[in-house]
Amino acid sequence: MAVNLYDSAYELEKTVRQSNEYKFLKQTYNELNADPAAKAMFDNFRNIQMHLQQKQMMGQDITQEEVDQAQRTVALAQQNAKIAKLMEAEQRMSMMIAEMNKIIMKPLEELYGPLG
Repeated sequence: MAVNLYDSAYELEKTVRQSNEYKFLKQTYNELNADPAAKAMFDNFRNIQMHLQQKQMMGQDITQEEVDQAQRTVALAQQNAKIAKLMEAEQRMSMMIAEMNKIIMKPLEELYGPLG
């Protein structure tokens, strides 16, 4: 019997949505969005982060001034309890996804040997 990978992927999506890691992330994100000051600080942090990622992807140099500004913004954002909690939740979710990716890639690793 052939396995439909797309059906399995949608089942995995449902499982992720039901995970404690996702529920915690969603709860902390909603809490942050309910606080206008924390949301504004977080949005500023994300905008700077996205801007630097875009520059990097386009092969543009990031200036020391931009690095310093990003570091100051991160330090300030992490002082806010709601943002720090959200960053922790994002880290937990990222670790879960990385572990799932390792599991998903096992067949290719067994076929070709270690990837990357």
